Amino acid sequence: MKNQRFRLFVTSVFLIVTYSFTGCSKNDSRTGQELERIDLSYASGFEISRGNGFWQLDVTQAWTGSDRIFTYLVLEENTEKPEGDFDGVIQLPIEKVILTSTTHIPHLDILNVTEKLIGFPNLDLISSEKTWAQIDAGRVEDLGAGPSANTEMVIDLDPDWIMISTTGDNLKYLDLLEQAKIPAVINGEYVEQHPLGRAEWIKFTGVLLGKYEEAAVAFDKVEKDYLEAEKLSDSIIDSLRPTVLSGVLYQDIWYAPGSESWGANILENAGGNYIFSDQKGTGSAQLNYEFVLENALEADFWVGSADFPDLKTMGDSEPRYKAFKAYQSGNVFSYTQKRGRAGGLEYFELGYMRPDLILKDLIKILHPALLPGYELYFYQQLNETK
Repeated sequence: MKNQRFRLFVTSVFLIVTYSFTGCSKNDSRTGQELERIDLSYASGFEISRGNGFWQLDVTQAWTGSDRIFTYLVLEENTEKPEGDFDGVIQLPIEKVILTSTTHIPHLDILNVTEKLIGFPNLDLISSEKTWAQIDAGRVEDLGAGPSANTEMVIDLDPDWIMISTTGDNLKYLDLLEQAKIPAVINGEYVEQHPLGRAEWIKFTGVLLGKYEEAAVAFDKVEKDYLEAEKLSDSIIDSLRPTVLSGVLYQDIWYAPGSESWGANILENAGGNYIFSDQKGTGSAQLNYEFVLENALEADFWVGSADFPDLKTMGDSEPRYKAFKAYQSGNVFSYTQKRGRAGGLEYFELGYMRPDLILKDLIKILHPALLPGYELYFYQQLNETK
């Protein structure tokens, strides 16, 4: 639970496919074949190329600071593998997959292939009702602490591929999976800081499932909704942008999103004046309480206040929170409105894929007149008592 408190947080198929395949051609040194590069709009951490009967995925930002490119080959049905060495070779069609991050679960749901999931670490973190139907039917194995600690279970399940998210320091078991001929695909979506960049990784998963066209359509819908919502706040003049505090204390350090981070970018798009806009970086800024108090005492709103259920619990856990104007006026909002059956927060599962919903929530909080009929999806205002 404590760890959650410090995580801040589609046009027709024909048109999408026609547009997507207008990228430049390149001659690939691995395969010796000409590949068609498929343009991406926001994501910068991976590339998609298509050859004759196969796809190539290059993960260029596998984790923060990574300087290694991981290349995966996805073979269409009845296609022989071209020459070349790859970090993983996937043969379509796909029947069984293992995921290791809740942020990947929505990809299966949106692409209507939830039934292909056969394993996941810690099922209690999952919110998806579609996935819970599979769990209830006994079709999804609980991998426990994580795949790195349960490599034997992964090998026994023999998936067509396993998708992992990593910080780069726990890759030892990849060799074991490679020896077992199980492709381990690294998803680096969390490195993206443009809200739509993370959502565009559904195209990555789409290729791996043989469903690129469907993934492109799904992303286009999210992009359209996000940009339409963003236009609502474009006209707000700076003097009407309310000041916004974010983050919480942990062991006497205030963790808040850096001004170049995913969360801070959405907040700005929603028409907020982020108190810590001078704290550069894409990760969490680490601040002392005195600095936060001096700069955010009079902030109008407090957004992203961890997972406290109510103001009383929040104030009892850390009395210093009570000094802030946003706390005293009750303008404190947390991303805890929707929880899965076992308590997992849907924000941490669906948020990457649906930044349009997060953006609308924040616009509704900061500028309610812009979305008069909208009801908050992820966020809720904390009451005095639960």
